[in-house]
Amino acid sequence: MKYTQENNNIILTDIPDFNLAQTLECGQCFHFMRQDDPEKSGKDASEYTLAAYGRGLRVRQAGDTFTFFDTSLEDFEKVWIPYFDLERDYGRIKRFITERNPELEAIVERNAGIRLLNQEFFETLLSFIISQNNRIPQIKKVVADISSEWGRDAGNGMNAFPDADMLAEVSETDFREKKAGFRAAYLCDAVEKILSGEIREEDFEGLGLADCEKKLCTVKGVGPKVANCIMLFSLGKREAFPIDVWMKRVLEQVYFGGEAKAKTELAAFAREKYGEYGGYAQQYLFAYAREEL
Repeated sequence: MKYTQENNNIILTDIPDFNLAQTLECGQCFHFMRQDDPEKSGKDASEYTLAAYGRGLRVRQAGDTFTFFDTSLEDFEKVWIPYFDLERDYGRIKRFITERNPELEAIVERNAGIRLLNQEFFETLLSFIISQNNRIPQIKKVVADISSEWGRDAGNGMNAFPDADMLAEVSETDFREKKAGFRAAYLCDAVEKILSGEIREEDFEGLGLADCEKKLCTVKGVGPKVANCIMLFSLGKREAFPIDVWMKRVLEQVYFGGEAKAKTELAAFAREKYGEYGGYAQQYLFAYAREEL
């Protein structure tokens, strides 16, 4: 990976296994907007605005070159390198997965530019509560509207997702007005548990998956799938393996000839099959499932 600063922009080159569109559009985050026309841009070109860690970002990919606009070197190194997981060797991860699962080689290759984002815990908790029985465009709209109403201006036309203090007085009715639907009550419960200290990000450090899942599921509306998403995308539990209807179908198709299996059985299978790399395998499989099933 090489990067230089030019006119307050950071130019990133020589970064393998990174595709901006594949990373942002694979269902792991919702606080972004695409600015270019994907039909005209091509496979390895895209431009987005997004918000994370209180900062708005405009970023463009043109082939092997990435431009982070109006970004200080300090923000790039302290915020965006960790956020996009740019220092991790994804070539090694993909080799581990495909050598032990050659049937996934084509799937991984088609989605080879996905990187797992390191997101803020509170935003991820609320975003994946919103995601339940919801489509990605609707999830993005609710996240954007909550940020617009109660979050701070983060720059580049984006508002940061509000923290728990900013949502302390927000009611279930207020969340429903942002089209959160039945999830509004769950959002209020999550905010309350964060403010009371009943749920704290630091409490998950050192916990195994089972204990993390159990604690996350004390928040109303959080079940195993949402808990695993939160663990994977914001708590650094890269072995987590969220299973929804898409993942259930693709695992049954790839490994069991289409035979129906219980989610608990599939979760145990994935833990055995992928081990510490479960979350990476899940993202490659999920992208494939959304395209093909």
